[in-house]
Amino acid sequence: MGGRGVDFFLGGALDYQFGIVGWDPDGLVGILFAPFLHGGFGHLMANSVPLLVLGFLAGMRDVPKFLWATVLIIVIGGLGTWATTSPEFVTIGASGLVFGYFGFILARGLFDRRVLDIVIGVGVGIAYWGILAGLLPNQQGISWQGHLFGLIGGVVAAWVLRRRPRREVKPAAQYPF
Repeated sequence: MGGRGVDFFLGGALDYQFGIVGWDPDGLVGILFAPFLHGGFGHLMANSVPLLVLGFLAGMRDVPKFLWATVLIIVIGGLGTWATTSPEFVTIGASGLVFGYFGFILARGLFDRRVLDIVIGVGVGIAYWGILAGLLPNQQGISWQGHLFGLIGGVVAAWVLRRRPRREVKPAAQYPF
Protein backbone atom coordinates (compact mmCIF):
# COMPACT_ATOMS: atom_id res chain seq x y z
CA MET A 1 0.00 0.00 0.00
CA GLY A 2 2.97 2.30 0.61
CA GLY A 3 3.81 2.45 -3.11
CA ARG A 4 0.16 3.07 -3.90
CA GLY A 5 0.02 5.90 -1.36
CA VAL A 6 3.04 7.58 -2.92
CA ASP A 7 1.53 7.07 -6.37
CA PHE A 8 -1.73 8.68 -5.19
CA PHE A 9 0.10 11.86 -4.20
CA LEU A 10 1.98 11.86 -7.51
CA GLY A 11 -1.29 11.71 -9.45
CA GLY A 12 -0.65 8.25 -10.88
CA ALA A 13 2.77 9.23 -12.27
CA LEU A 14 4.28 5.93 -11.12
CA ASP A 15 1.72 4.04 -13.21
CA TYR A 16 2.95 5.71 -16.37
CA GLN A 17 6.61 5.55 -15.46
CA PHE A 18 6.69 1.96 -14.17
CA GLY A 19 3.76 0.28 -15.95
CA ILE A 20 4.13 -2.02 -18.94
CA VAL A 21 4.06 -0.05 -22.19
CA GLY A 22 3.85 -2.37 -25.18
CA TRP A 23 6.58 -2.34 -27.78
CA ASP A 24 8.42 0.46 -26.00
CA PRO A 25 11.88 -0.63 -24.77
CA ASP A 26 11.46 1.75 -21.82
CA GLY A 27 8.20 -0.04 -21.03
CA LEU A 28 10.07 -3.26 -20.27
CA VAL A 29 10.86 -1.95 -16.77
CA GLY A 30 7.14 -2.26 -16.10
CA ILE A 31 7.41 -6.05 -16.20
CA LEU A 32 8.96 -5.96 -12.74
CA PHE A 33 6.92 -3.11 -11.24
CA ALA A 34 3.45 -3.30 -12.81
CA PRO A 35 2.14 -6.02 -10.44
CA PHE A 36 2.70 -3.62 -7.53
CA LEU A 37 0.87 -0.64 -9.04
CA HIS A 38 -2.91 -0.25 -9.14
CA GLY A 39 -5.28 2.26 -10.65
CA GLY A 40 -7.08 3.07 -7.43
CA PHE A 41 -8.29 1.49 -4.22
CA GLY A 42 -11.03 -0.52 -5.98
CA HIS A 43 -8.48 -2.03 -8.36
CA LEU A 44 -6.22 -2.89 -5.43
CA MET A 45 -9.05 -4.56 -3.50
CA ALA A 46 -10.26 -6.50 -6.55
CA ASN A 47 -6.82 -8.11 -6.78
CA SER A 48 -6.05 -8.47 -3.06
CA VAL A 49 -8.41 -11.25 -1.97
CA PRO A 50 -7.78 -13.62 -4.90
CA LEU A 51 -4.06 -12.83 -4.71
CA LEU A 52 -3.95 -13.75 -1.02
CA VAL A 53 -6.05 -16.91 -1.41
CA LEU A 54 -4.38 -18.20 -4.56
CA GLY A 55 -0.93 -17.09 -3.40
CA PHE A 56 -1.39 -19.01 -0.14
CA LEU A 57 -2.53 -22.13 -1.98
CA ALA A 58 0.31 -21.85 -4.51
CA GLY A 59 2.93 -21.48 -1.79
CA MET A 60 1.65 -23.69 1.02
CA ARG A 61 3.64 -26.76 0.05
CA ASP A 62 6.98 -25.43 -1.13
CA VAL A 63 8.00 -21.80 -0.56
CA PRO A 64 11.12 -21.85 -2.81
CA LYS A 65 9.07 -23.25 -5.72
CA PHE A 66 6.41 -20.64 -5.01
CA LEU A 67 8.99 -17.86 -5.20
CA TRP A 68 10.38 -19.23 -8.48
CA ALA A 69 6.84 -19.61 -9.82
CA THR A 70 6.16 -15.97 -8.92
CA VAL A 71 9.25 -14.84 -10.83
CA LEU A 72 8.33 -16.95 -13.87
CA ILE A 73 4.74 -15.71 -13.86
CA ILE A 74 5.81 -12.06 -13.60
CA VAL A 75 8.40 -12.39 -16.38
CA ILE A 76 6.36 -14.52 -18.79
CA GLY A 77 3.17 -12.59 -18.11
CA GLY A 78 4.95 -9.26 -18.44
CA LEU A 79 6.80 -10.14 -21.64
CA GLY A 80 3.63 -11.51 -23.24
CA THR A 81 1.72 -8.39 -22.23
CA TRP A 82 4.49 -6.13 -23.51
CA ALA A 83 4.63 -7.98 -26.85
CA THR A 84 0.85 -7.96 -27.49
CA THR A 85 -0.39 -4.67 -26.05
CA SER A 86 -0.60 -1.49 -28.10
CA PRO A 87 1.94 1.18 -27.10
CA GLU A 88 -0.92 3.59 -26.38
CA PHE A 89 -1.87 1.61 -23.24
CA VAL A 90 -0.13 1.29 -19.88
CA THR A 91 -0.73 -2.01 -18.09
CA ILE A 92 -0.59 -2.13 -14.29
CA GLY A 93 -1.96 -4.37 -11.56
CA ALA A 94 -1.51 -7.78 -9.98
CA SER A 95 -4.26 -9.55 -11.93
CA GLY A 96 -1.68 -11.21 -14.19
CA LEU A 97 -0.16 -12.69 -11.05
CA VAL A 98 -3.63 -13.77 -9.87
CA PHE A 99 -4.22 -15.57 -13.17
CA GLY A 100 -0.70 -17.00 -12.96
CA TYR A 101 -1.30 -18.51 -9.53
CA PHE A 102 -4.63 -19.85 -10.80
CA GLY A 103 -2.88 -21.57 -13.73
CA PHE A 104 -0.04 -22.77 -11.50
CA ILE A 105 -2.41 -24.40 -9.01
CA LEU A 106 -4.49 -26.07 -11.74
CA ALA A 107 -1.47 -27.37 -13.66
CA ARG A 108 0.63 -28.36 -10.63
CA GLY A 109 -1.71 -31.21 -9.77
CA LEU A 110 -1.59 -32.53 -13.31
CA PHE A 111 2.18 -32.29 -13.68
CA ASP A 112 3.13 -33.50 -10.18
CA ARG A 113 0.44 -36.19 -10.04
CA ARG A 114 -0.19 -35.68 -6.35
CA VAL A 115 -3.71 -36.37 -5.18
CA LEU A 116 -3.81 -33.42 -2.76
CA ASP A 117 -2.65 -31.01 -5.49
CA ILE A 118 -5.26 -32.40 -7.90
CA VAL A 119 -8.01 -31.95 -5.29
CA ILE A 120 -6.85 -28.39 -4.54
CA GLY A 121 -6.68 -27.66 -8.28
CA VAL A 122 -10.23 -28.92 -8.82
CA GLY A 123 -11.45 -26.86 -5.85
CA VAL A 124 -9.72 -23.73 -7.14
CA GLY A 125 -11.07 -24.38 -10.64
CA ILE A 126 -14.61 -24.61 -9.29
CA ALA A 127 -14.27 -21.61 -6.96
CA TYR A 128 -12.56 -19.31 -9.46
CA TRP A 129 -13.83 -20.48 -12.86
CA GLY A 130 -15.54 -17.13 -13.29
CA ILE A 131 -12.23 -15.30 -13.67
CA LEU A 132 -11.74 -17.02 -17.03
CA ALA A 133 -14.05 -14.37 -18.51
CA GLY A 134 -11.13 -11.99 -17.93
CA LEU A 135 -9.28 -13.76 -20.75
CA LEU A 136 -11.67 -12.30 -23.30
CA PRO A 137 -10.97 -8.93 -24.94
CA ASN A 138 -14.42 -7.58 -24.16
CA GLN A 139 -13.90 -5.23 -21.21
CA GLN A 140 -12.50 -1.77 -21.77
CA GLY A 141 -9.69 -0.89 -19.38
CA ILE A 142 -8.97 -4.54 -18.54
CA SER A 143 -5.77 -6.12 -19.82
CA TRP A 144 -6.88 -9.47 -21.17
CA GLN A 145 -3.29 -9.83 -22.40
CA GLY A 146 -1.99 -9.59 -18.83
CA HIS A 147 -4.54 -12.17 -17.72
CA LEU A 148 -3.82 -14.56 -20.60
CA PHE A 149 -0.03 -14.40 -20.33
CA GLY A 150 -0.18 -14.56 -16.54
CA LEU A 151 -2.18 -17.79 -16.87
CA ILE A 152 0.31 -19.12 -19.42
CA GLY A 153 3.16 -18.14 -17.08
CA GLY A 154 1.53 -20.11 -14.26
CA VAL A 155 1.17 -23.23 -16.39
CA VAL A 156 4.76 -22.91 -17.62
CA ALA A 157 5.95 -22.45 -14.01
CA ALA A 158 4.09 -25.61 -12.96
CA TRP A 159 5.78 -27.51 -15.80
CA VAL A 160 9.27 -26.15 -15.14
CA LEU A 161 9.00 -26.66 -11.37
CA ARG A 162 7.25 -30.04 -11.54
CA ARG A 163 8.37 -32.94 -9.41
CA ARG A 164 10.61 -35.19 -11.44
CA PRO A 165 10.86 -38.89 -10.71
CA ARG A 166 14.18 -39.92 -9.27
CA ARG A 167 16.24 -42.12 -11.49
CA GLU A 168 17.95 -45.08 -10.01
CA VAL A 169 21.69 -44.68 -10.34
CA LYS A 170 23.45 -47.92 -11.15
CA PRO A 171 27.06 -48.29 -10.08
CA ALA A 172 29.66 -48.28 -12.84
CA ALA A 173 30.84 -51.64 -14.03
CA GLN A 174 33.87 -52.91 -12.16
CA TYR A 175 36.73 -54.14 -14.31
CA PRO A 176 39.40 -56.35 -12.75
CA PHE A 177 42.33 -54.61 -14.50
